[in-house]
Amino acid sequence: MAKLSPMMEQYFTIKEQYSDAILFFRLGDFYEMFYDDAVTASRELELTLTGKDCGQEERAPMCGVPFHAADQYIDRLIEKGYKVAICEQTEDPSKAKGLVRRDVIRVVTAGTVTNSKTIDEKTNNYLCSVYKSGDYVGLAFVDVTTGDLYVTECDYDVNSVLSDLSAYNTKEIVCNTEFGECKDIINEISAKLYCNTEVLTDKYYNETFAKDIVIAQFKKTADDLGLGGNLLALIALGGLLQYLNLTQMCALPHINKVEYYSSGKYMELDFATRRNLELVSTMRENKRRGSLLWVLDDTKTSMGARLIRNWIEKPLINCAIINKRLDAVSESVADNYFRNEVREQLYNVYDIERLLGKIVTGSANARDVLALGNSLKPLPEIYKLIKYHTKGNLYNEIIGSFDTLEDICDVISRGISEEPPITITEGGIIKKGFNEDVDMYRDAMTKGKEWLLKIENSEKEATGIKNLKIGFNKVFGYYIEVSKSNLHLVPETYIRKQTLANGERYITGELKEIEDKILSAEERICKLEYSIFCDIKDLIIEANERIKTTARCLATVDAICSFAEVAVKNNYVKPLTNSGEYIRITEGRHPVVENISKSTLFVPNDTVLSSVERVAIITGPNMSGKSTYMRQVALITLMAQIGSFVPAKSADIGIVDKIFTRVGASDDLASGQSTFMVEMNEVANILNTATKNSLLILDEIGRGTSTYDGLAIAWAVVEYIANVKKLGAKTLFATHYHELTQLEEKLEGVCNYCIAVKKRGDDITFLRKIIKGGADDSFGVEVAKLAGIKPEVIKRAKEIVTTLEKNNINASDFMDIKETEEDNQLSFLSNQQETIVKELKDIDISTLTPIEALNILNELKNKLL
Repeated sequence: MAKLSPMMEQYFTIKEQYSDAILFFRLGDFYEMFYDDAVTASRELELTLTGKDCGQEERAPMCGVPFHAADQYIDRLIEKGYKVAICEQTEDPSKAKGLVRRDVIRVVTAGTVTNSKTIDEKTNNYLCSVYKSGDYVGLAFVDVTTGDLYVTECDYDVNSVLSDLSAYNTKEIVCNTEFGECKDIINEISAKLYCNTEVLTDKYYNETFAKDIVIAQFKKTADDLGLGGNLLALIALGGLLQYLNLTQMCALPHINKVEYYSSGKYMELDFATRRNLELVSTMRENKRRGSLLWVLDDTKTSMGARLIRNWIEKPLINCAIINKRLDAVSESVADNYFRNEVREQLYNVYDIERLLGKIVTGSANARDVLALGNSLKPLPEIYKLIKYHTKGNLYNEIIGSFDTLEDICDVISRGISEEPPITITEGGIIKKGFNEDVDMYRDAMTKGKEWLLKIENSEKEATGIKNLKIGFNKVFGYYIEVSKSNLHLVPETYIRKQTLANGERYITGELKEIEDKILSAEERICKLEYSIFCDIKDLIIEANERIKTTARCLATVDAICSFAEVAVKNNYVKPLTNSGEYIRITEGRHPVVENISKSTLFVPNDTVLSSVERVAIITGPNMSGKSTYMRQVALITLMAQIGSFVPAKSADIGIVDKIFTRVGASDDLASGQSTFMVEMNEVANILNTATKNSLLILDEIGRGTSTYDGLAIAWAVVEYIANVKKLGAKTLFATHYHELTQLEEKLEGVCNYCIAVKKRGDDITFLRKIIKGGADDSFGVEVAKLAGIKPEVIKRAKEIVTTLEKNNINASDFMDIKETEEDNQLSFLSNQQETIVKELKDIDISTLTPIEALNILNELKNKLL
């Protein structure tokens, strides 16, 4: 086998260490890829595949990208699920003796990308580490771009783990071997969260390693960080920090705090509930528009937008904290001047958190630093506005933590040019007047001729040699030339360098000093400016904790003012909160539907759920608004618990620990589960996990199987939920099984509601109003007519319904499931009279106008004559 060239030997040595990544190998002004990496990259990036002689018989497949445009290609590879290792030249090629040294300086992955335009500025980018031990797991989440770090522990359960992973919008997962072997949950993660899972060696997942690496990162022990009693979370954190070391290859001082949260700190929302309620994106198109986040996010900064999303994903369950947030929103609603002025100032604030992250990780340029400096300029004014216009506890806490950072702002404003170049090694980034040497070198580049002329005139006057002149050549540099006739006037300080036919050439100390400044100015100024730029960055990094704390204060103010602005625009009210005894909403509205359908008047509805009325069974036809109403109640409850005003005339919300939704269903083809199996899995999770303080939204339980089985399951579920000894959770239960309305008389805490429908002949109108009582008809045929089913099909359907009702097909007496004896009492009414009685029972008097009522009575009277 032919011997590899030295450069390719170097390539293979480095590639062996990063076999799982595509290696971007720096050669001059390009990043080159070879062999399999080249084949993959050429296919994924649509690059031309060429070849390179590398000492072997066959040319090595090769493709490349310009180094100045590499980020866009790296982003595309990351989006497609690849890892990219960046291999740079670690010494100046002009000074290298032999082969230039090269090494990997960073590995870019989906969860660690820091300099990407593909990251949504309003969304965090979390990497997660999972450590499984037996029936429990530890979880650690970090956003490298902002420094946010959270850890927790939970039972090893697919729903629990998925809930946490989805709450943090996880982009990448690393784990220990035991978790990596759990293929059921790995498949669920891949199918639902679309993120890769990588198993790390178990030597990074043990207690000793975790304690050591935590001290190295935080300069504190695990006990000092409050993790002494949370071993699983600590070990997960250890694996996470090591993965950051392996990929970032630099200090990360902005990751300086870790927050441990338990299951009792936030409302629990499983994956299905987050999806069904469309909290941050829509179910069908995965779009932001049409979600609750779309309605509530009217922030001015990316930091505020991310914080609102975080609040929506993790609602509070502590009344005191909720009310503190609500009071801050109330202050902002009441003071229009304060709210408008603060939002105007925030408009000029860039993403301080991510700018700081770029500076810390070494990927920032002078424009990023300037953007940070410009973002700090409004801080004194924002501080004054908060201090003199607010009194609430939350705003007082913000004032206590707020740092105007005027010292940092001053250095950046004085030091960085107003329009710096993108590159940081070619000069032009330090402002005039900040450093004397930079000014001198810059003057040397632009005023060199003036300096030389000044010296020439000075020497002419000092020596009396009128034809003295300064010249330049590549051999001697700058020199003073004197004719033969004036040699007797040359002072002793002149140093002769060259004899000519007509005179002599001399140099002086001053002239050589100026020469040195002029000729080396460009090279020296570039190095000096880069050094000063690094000093400014170091100053920022030293102040990173101050900057990060203030950034969080700004995000909180932005989020609170966004809630207030939305409340004012949409006529929301401040909800009351109670310890969980009841939920009472007057004229509640769906926050998203009323915003999307502004041209249509939204019909508000009341809701009461309490110990007396725990389970509301809601009947009514499809398309009448049952699902919208139930989601509306869930969203209003959630909005109250994130500290937002709510769309209602009034609301008193009992704090719920969990919200569950079972709304709609679809086949899970990836796991081979049918619609009904998916539904039953979700119901099982709800019954096994819910508590008496939970809110359940159940829609069409049991519809995926036969009528009797479905009805039996739905009946049994209602019985279980309504029983305070078994569950007793507050529940909205929509169904087409009208037999379930009989449970109001059978079970304590169950009450019937229905959607009001107005029927005129064969036509129906959905009034969208929730009223007491059960629906007498599902209006299925009428809904089919509204949907545009052919008239002949509708006509035939009516005939079949009449026949089925006449023959009582699939009917069953569920009034008392324990009694099987039929009521054999004889009727003393004629057939005609029984028909009229049925018609009377079918009339919905709540929707009749007085004229319609008189007309119906007249028709019935005529039938009896």
